[in-house]
Parts: sequence; C-alpha cells; structure tokens
Amino acid sequence: MEYVIETENLTKQYGSITVVDNINLHVPKGKIYGLLGRNGAGKTTAMKMMLQLVYPTAGVIRLFGSNSKEYAQTAYKQIGSIIETPGFYDNLTGRENLQILAKLRGGLSASKIEQALEAVGLEHENHKIFSDYSLGMKQRLGIAAAIMHEPKLLILDEPINGLDPIGISEIRSFLSELSKKKGTTIFISSHVLSEIEQIADIIGVMHRGVLVEEVNMTELHKRNRKCIKFEVSDSKAAEKILLDSYGLTKYSRQEKSIMIFDFSIPVAEINKIFVKSGLSVTGIAISEENLEEYFSNLIGGGGIA
Repeated sequence: MEYVIETENLTKQYGSITVVDNINLHVPKGKIYGLLGRNGAGKTTAMKMMLQLVYPTAGVIRLFGSNSKEYAQTAYKQIGSIIETPGFYDNLTGRENLQILAKLRGGLSASKIEQALEAVGLEHENHKIFSDYSLGMKQRLGIAAAIMHEPKLLILDEPINGLDPIGISEIRSFLSELSKKKGTTIFISSHVLSEIEQIADIIGVMHRGVLVEEVNMTELHKRNRKCIKFEVSDSKAAEKILLDSYGLTKYSRQEKSIMIFDFSIPVAEINKIFVKSGLSVTGIAISEENLEEYFSNLIGGGGIA
C-alpha cells in the first residue's frame, strides 16, 4: 500500500516529559485519516513535526514515500495545513489575505482564490475585515488558504472548531469530495467524534502520547459489538442493579444510558427490574457501539474533551 504519511518510532520530548511516544502512523494515499485523542494526547505535536514546525527528538517521518528532511522543499509545496488558530492580517479582508498568500506561494491565479473562497462559503464577504470575522469564519478562511494551491495532502488540526451545524456539514461534504473525486489525502484531528465517524476511512487513537490503535473504519464496524441499549434516568443505579441482580460485567455506561453486551437475560426481564427499582426507562434498542463508545472503552472512559 502506498502511504502519503508514514512515521517510524516518532518521538518528541520536552526535557523529561514525553509528549509523543514512538508512534507509527500509516496514512494511505487518497484516504481520510482521523486522529482522535483527548486534549494533551499529542495530536497537535505530531502534526507540527510532520510540517517541521517542531523537530522530533527521535524517529522518522516519510512524506510521499521519502524522508521529510531530505524531501522537504518538494514535499511541502504539495501540502496544505491548518495547525491551531489560523493567522491572518486583522485589517484586511479574507480575499486580500489570500491574495498575499498567493503571491508568497508563487503567484496563484485569481481564479484559484475565488474557487477557494467559494468552497468555504466566503465568496460574498467582500468588505468585512478579518478582525470582524466570527471564529467559524476564521476557520473557513484557514481552510481556503490551505486548499487554494490544490495540495495533494491536507493536514488539518480541528478544522471544524467554531463552526455551526450547517458549516460543519458543508466542510464535511467538501472534504469528502476532495478525497473521493480529486484523490486528496486528508489527515485530520478532531474532538467531534461523530464527524470523524462520518468521513474517515481510517482512525488512529492517541492517549498520553501513545498511538493505542490504528484501524480501518470498515474493520471497526465489523468488530463493534451489538448491544441492548437502555435509556434510563440513573445509569449508575442501573449499573448497580445489573451487578447485584445478575452479576453482569459485559456492559458500558454513559450518563443517561447503559449498553449491555450479554444477551442471555431477556430484555423484558431487565426492563421489569429497572422499573421495579424505581428507574425511568425512556428507551430500549438493539444497537451497535458508535465511535464515541469505542473510544471511551479503549482509553478507559471519560470521552475526549
């Protein structure tokens, strides 16, 4: 398989603190790779090392099949990126900011700028300066800057941060189209698990600097377990009932629900004992673990935030 990004024992230390710990990433050509992890997991540091914004303590980064140190001048012309908050001139409009970037990149045509602005829905913001942009608009302009030279690889750190639901949907559709129709490889980090689940072909999960899993989404869906999901008024009480009454250990609990992976006890019986114990049961369904449940179980619960 051809990898656009491949790392070998990539490590970053600051003094005695290891932020990224011997990670081996594999990002196939033309795919969307979603990197998940709580804040502080090491995601942004890994991305910065790929872009030579931070230098590794140890390990190797290969971009487009070649060592990034030896291939940097050619490789980085083929990459678009957003790392943390995009930086632009506050007193200029979005179009004016992109015009400056276009000149720095070797004189991209005006049509490329217009196409990028249209792609992120900013083509009609002709007079508003950047300092008056909302956070979502700033993110959109950052994406426009990252794509206007039609890169082969996009590295995007939390690109939907600050966007409203409509904006998130539009960016999701846009990234999917870039990957499927133009073959652009996209490496994206996000704490919005439901969005990653909808667009990613592969996910990597980082926890405390370590890559704890790297899995194809198709394989993940095959692996995910079926469960009986009870929506209840008190999931902690429901958990205690399952333990005391049945000794069940195959379950997963969230704030208002509990997922049972043991089908040996009839659903009606569990529902009856919940109600008898004073719990309100507002929903029962046979379902499959979603990405958020998978993630929480993998790193020991608590979600990403």
